[in-house]
Amino acid sequence: MISRWRLRQKRGFSTGAALLLGLWVSVVQAQTVYRVVDAQGNVTFTDNPERGGEAVTLAPLPSVPTAVRPASPSPRALGNPGQPFMPYDRFTIASPAAGAALQRGTTPVEVAVSPPLRDDHQIQLLVNGELSQSALHSDVFWLAGLPAGQHRLQAELLDSQGRVQHRTDPVTIFIAE
Repeated sequence: MISRWRLRQKRGFSTGAALLLGLWVSVVQAQTVYRVVDAQGNVTFTDNPERGGEAVTLAPLPSVPTAVRPASPSPRALGNPGQPFMPYDRFTIASPAAGAALQRGTTPVEVAVSPPLRDDHQIQLLVNGELSQSALHSDVFWLAGLPAGQHRLQAELLDSQGRVQHRTDPVTIFIAE
């Protein structure tokens, strides 16, 4: 009786240890990305080491906590044109401010949405009229690698079917060299 219990215990331990080892290996592998340059000079990033290339270890992305902000005047009182898509009273880029001069690197972009974003709605970010980051259920985005110069930021509010319902007024920022 005891020998059967010990045998089961050993088998359970081996299975559990193998599962933990497999999870650890998958986490370690997920952190390595390979930079591959083809004959035309095009750069591709992959998690497949068989394609060759230089291994690049990615640092974790920083996060910005959402802060509760005091109520602000309505968009009409601020002189903003048009009404945001219902049920929102406010939909603007809160930071960076228009005309901000920023250093190269990673820049957080915060979109003010009031009341809070519904579960079935998403926001996507445009830089210079081009989609920069796909739609997320988030009011904070990260921009990285913007070249020096002037850039125009705009956020779009998408409904549950992925249709654009509203755009923020554009915000122009400047990235220093």
